[in-house]
Amino acid sequence: MTSSLNQHPWLAITQRVEIDAKTGERRDALDQRWVDFILLAGFLPLLLPNSLAAAQALLAACRVQGIVLTGGNSLQSCGGNAPERDELEFWLLNQAPKQHWPLLGVCRGMQVIQSHLGVALEPVSDQILALQTIQISGKNQVVNSYHSWGTRVEHPELKTWAQTEDGMIKAIKHIERPWWGIMWHPERLTPFRSEDLTLFREIFKP
Repeated sequence: MTSSLNQHPWLAITQRVEIDAKTGERRDALDQRWVDFILLAGFLPLLLPNSLAAAQALLAACRVQGIVLTGGNSLQSCGGNAPERDELEFWLLNQAPKQHWPLLGVCRGMQVIQSHLGVALEPVSDQILALQTIQISGKNQVVNSYHSWGTRVEHPELKTWAQTEDGMIKAIKHIERPWWGIMWHPERLTPFRSEDLTLFREIFKP
């Protein structure tokens, strides 16, 4: 098992910031299901700390196949309180084209891509759903939804490939760069959707 895992390419995975109410500790955290999902997709997860200098050192030392911006935390522009994470993820977006890294943003991660390109996100009140039917590439599929910010406005550089019936954008693809975004959490669906595993393999194939 160990020897076979050693053959898998690395994906750099960002983490949420959790603040301990009693001690004020700022902790990096990732749902353990992400590790299971990444391994099943055929990759090894390199968890990036929310320290730009430390993340830069890790990425300089490890050859990664791509970047995954995970969910959790609102952007500062949306009232969030994790500036160190914003700094890291916007740096990754600037660095990705230079390093030829494919990049996938999940939930907040997709919003980071949109915000980076100047999309104005708006508060939404009807997108916290354990299960939600949306149109993905023209077909109805059931995913989940856990976001309180979003948009129905398309950006000229971002192609929409999934949305709700009323036009809430649920998945994007940059028209030139290998940047993808999805608003659902693939790690929270049980069992993992084969469509999501296939998406990861297609985006990050060596």
